[in-house]
This record gives sequence, C-alpha cells and structure tokens, in this order.
Amino acid sequence: MSLLVRGCEALAAGDIEVESSVCETSLEIKNPDGLHMRPAMQFVDLASQFNCDIQVSNGDMEVDGKSIMQMSMLAATCGTRLTLKASGVDAGQALEALRDLVEIKQFDE
Repeated sequence: MSLLVRGCEALAAGDIEVESSVCETSLEIKNPDGLHMRPAMQFVDLASQFNCDIQVSNGDMEVDGKSIMQMSMLAATCGTRLTLKASGVDAGQALEALRDLVEIKQFDE
C-alpha cells in the first residue's frame, strides 16, 4: 500500500492523508461478523493508547473512536468502509495501528 501524506513527514505504509495535524484514512471491515462488540472493544482499546483524538465515520454518522458506546452505534457489517480522522501528537501512528487491526489482523477472528 502506498502512503499519501500532505503537510507532514511520511510514515510507513497505508493510504493515510495528513493535512496539518489531521490525518485521515479509509478502511474496510473485512471481519465476516462485522464490527460487533468484541472487535469494537479491541478498536477502542487500541485507539485509547494514542495521544490523539480519533473520529470514525460510516456515511453520515461520525463517532468518537475511543468510546465503545459510540463505536457500537456504527453497526458496521463486513464490507463497510469507515473513514478515520485523527488529530494530535501521534495521529499517524494511531491510524496505522488501527488499519493493521482492522484490515490485516481482522480483529484476530
């Protein structure tokens, strides 16, 4: 995967756009069971390890990526594309780690 970056230095891999201190990427839920409670909790736990704000959107709904209650409202099924926006000190690293969890590891399911 190529890295798209605007406004800051490139990180490792993935399609992450950075403008000022806001990073954005889009990813697909590949887990056959979708983003049910256990994967949503894994997402929130990982997101909470980073010093940045993370917003996740599924179409018109945007939620806090560090809130299990809000993440569960996304109702993202297999094949759903989510847009992640992060702002803060380690926003790019957060998006790379979340992409790895969702698309590569598929929540270890």
